[in-house]
Amino acid sequence: MSDLTENPCRESPGIGKPKSLAQWLAYIEALHPKSIAMSLERVKDVAERLQLILSFPIISIAGTNGKGSTCAMLESIYLDAGYRVGTYVSPHLKHYNERVRVNHQAISDAALCEAFSAIEAARGDVVLTYFEMGTLAAMWHFAQSNLDVAILEVGMGGRLDAVNVFEPTCSIVTCVDLDHMDYLGDTREKIGAEKVGIYRPRKLAICGDINPPNTVVDYAEQIQADFHLIGRDFYVNKLTRGWQYKASENTLYLPPLALQGDFQLNNAACAICAVENLNQQLPVPLDNVGDSLKSVTLLGRFYQYSQTPYIILDVAHNPQAANSLANNLSDKPYKGRTLGVFAMLADKDIEHVVSALLPHISLWYLADTHNARGATAKDLESHLQSEAEKGLTKQFNNVADALRSACIEADKNDRIIVFGSFYTVADAIDALDIQGI
Repeated sequence: MSDLTENPCRESPGIGKPKSLAQWLAYIEALHPKSIAMSLERVKDVAERLQLILSFPIISIAGTNGKGSTCAMLESIYLDAGYRVGTYVSPHLKHYNERVRVNHQAISDAALCEAFSAIEAARGDVVLTYFEMGTLAAMWHFAQSNLDVAILEVGMGGRLDAVNVFEPTCSIVTCVDLDHMDYLGDTREKIGAEKVGIYRPRKLAICGDINPPNTVVDYAEQIQADFHLIGRDFYVNKLTRGWQYKASENTLYLPPLALQGDFQLNNAACAICAVENLNQQLPVPLDNVGDSLKSVTLLGRFYQYSQTPYIILDVAHNPQAANSLANNLSDKPYKGRTLGVFAMLADKDIEHVVSALLPHISLWYLADTHNARGATAKDLESHLQSEAEKGLTKQFNNVADALRSACIEADKNDRIIVFGSFYTVADAIDALDIQGI
């Protein structure tokens, strides 16, 4: 892939320096002709020019699913232990500021504009993608914020992701499954080879996949990483009340998680494994970890919005996440029907997401996604022909209309699940006017 160096935005007459956050976001979105351009050279170049002093440990987290949950868990543990914590995640649901947090507080518009201005001044003629610009801005802000630790969510893959420019003290791969196959490969082995690129020689490397691709294990051993694999080096046991984390050094009995699904126990175990093995650098009383984890919630991960009607928001944007959602629905049976408000991106695996949820949804409210990559409601219905023939599908121009119709038609014993993508959940948040995000 060629490295683009021309910057038409900088040279175009009449385009001055952005002043507001909205102007900056529009500007950085237009900088690069592609939203995804996998390469580290551009980011490395600009990072070197910035001469960032990063004196804090970095924990990088990759994986097909579970990255955001693991970030939130680590953030909670270290905050409760009294550390000053920077957290970088993506994508956002409502405001871009959600991506960059210090001590769980989203970055201000003014601080983001200052960070973008610093990156713009440093990059010269290097053309950065939206995500690359945002990653560098986050790290610039963290460098000014007197942090004790930074937790970074990898955007996609790992080996060539912008986050991977910054040297981690600890790297976590939560799980590996099929997603972003146009960029990462069409098998778990190929995708695993990309994600494991965040591991470093002789550095702490953790994997939370109970059936990891050989490429993950082989690479960790090849580079002599300090490798910890779930089911081999640390274990999770679900108990009648709560759960157990066990490793060679410690056995912890922990209260139930607020985050729903057995897979969240694996994410929590990865977080504990990281904390346990970084304890010399960042001491944390392990007896307190359960209290830090039990209250962690994440909007869009089987998030309960209300009970009248009972509305659940879940991103569920790939087959693995859809299967996890299906398991959660099975584990929490409901008296009435389950009404599904569904919108998804066209380049995702719609067929397998639909097949995972088909046995659990009584009526489908299909919505257009007003995004360049979005599938139309008609596209979605083509994957639900049997349900359409039974009159169990409805089409809507947007998620808000679909959700409104579902709320009107839901009986008191019904539940509504909104799922399919981050954009779907974001549109639902706007429609429901959820605050405090």
